[in-house]
Amino acid sequence: MTNDPDLVSVPPPGCPAHTDHASPVPLYGPRYAADPGLVFDRLRRSGPVAPVELAPGVHAKLVTGYYAALGVLRSPQMFSKDPRRWRALAEGEVPPDSPVIPMMGYRPNALFADGTAHTRLRQAITDSLDRVDPHALRGYAERSADTLIDRFAPRGEAELLAGYAGVLPLLIFNRLFGLDDSDSDRLVAALAKMFEGGAGAEEGDALFGRYVQDLVALKRARPGQDMTSWLMSHPSQLTDEEMLHQCTLLIAAGTEPVQNLIGNALRLLLADDRFAGSLSGGSMSIDAALDEVLWLDPPMANYAVHYPLRDVDLGGVRLKEGEPVVVSLAAANTDPALTHAMQRSGNRAHLAFSAGPHTCPARDAARLIAAVAIERLMDRVPDVELAVPVNELQWRPGPFHRALTTLPVRFTPIQIDETSGDSSWNLAPSAWIRPAATSTPRPPDSATPARRRRWSFLAEWWRGR
Repeated sequence: MTNDPDLVSVPPPGCPAHTDHASPVPLYGPRYAADPGLVFDRLRRSGPVAPVELAPGVHAKLVTGYYAALGVLRSPQMFSKDPRRWRALAEGEVPPDSPVIPMMGYRPNALFADGTAHTRLRQAITDSLDRVDPHALRGYAERSADTLIDRFAPRGEAELLAGYAGVLPLLIFNRLFGLDDSDSDRLVAALAKMFEGGAGAEEGDALFGRYVQDLVALKRARPGQDMTSWLMSHPSQLTDEEMLHQCTLLIAAGTEPVQNLIGNALRLLLADDRFAGSLSGGSMSIDAALDEVLWLDPPMANYAVHYPLRDVDLGGVRLKEGEPVVVSLAAANTDPALTHAMQRSGNRAHLAFSAGPHTCPARDAARLIAAVAIERLMDRVPDVELAVPVNELQWRPGPFHRALTTLPVRFTPIQIDETSGDSSWNLAPSAWIRPAATSTPRPPDSATPARRRRWSFLAEWWRGR
């Protein structure tokens, strides 16, 4: 048993928290996306845990209290991460084609594993991430950011999500895992559909699966100095299926959330008087802006799904064995029980990267990429400003992420010296990633799929459309 009061406290008789009859609040659609804080305030009336609907017919409990969230995240002896324990799904109450399945369905990866299985898979990930030189990664990110800025700088206007924040992490992770830059457009289309949790989620899941299959098959045949090859050569001896799913986890977690972090931070910088005006003359730093976004507008608003191993009380609410318990990282961070001092700049006790044994292992790299993206934009385009009032910006619907639909800006056009050449992608892998031995190539479990027609997003962007 745990001594955490949030896990054992029981309300007095007659308290509404004893009941489980409150109507679940939907976390999908434009109403929630427009003002999640209003929804969280409503949910808090039921205590630190409340019933929600993640998609039509998909019910869960949402943890909105900071200390209750820590109780879940730090109690693997009471809560499992394995979706095979999801009772409603196993009993057919949740359809297998539900739009949340791509984000919640079981995969043999570190995110959905417990105990020794989790330790083994996570060790392969952390050891491989440790091979990346952060100083060289910064340099690569800077060059990548400059390449993107060069594309829109002469126009005096840009859509910073489609042309910058939404592309930079994809280029970096695509290259880090050993694929060419031209493969990044497949990630754009697949991940956008998956994270939105809408009608296209199943298609996005399939697209992403094919992308990763191609990646693993390529690296089995031609290993190199990249994350994929390092995972293959790790002493944990990952199977082909495990390789597919570790890469799926790392790429998905390293792209869409980082895109959202960059976009949300740029929105804050451009709209808040503490930062706005002339960005270089703002009174608060980029680090402060990132801290504030990670506290108040984290890129993954609700996730960290857990399943009680047995019936348990959490903050006075009865949780049933096998029901999804979703931690609202955004609501926990804005819990009124926290003092303002907790959320001040420099305090990184937020839950944006989760906590406990499943804390994000790439949080430092994510923050580095986001900081570089903002620094380079501020440096290169110092008079950038929003092209529309901030209250006209819209948020993408979905129960999990916190992401803008667009971020249009304008600025004084900048002339680019095209004679200097574009060296952003000429950096050899050995210049920024320490070498590693790779395993002997072996055939993949299944044949490499035929080459498919690429999505046009990056091609159009590259041509300046």
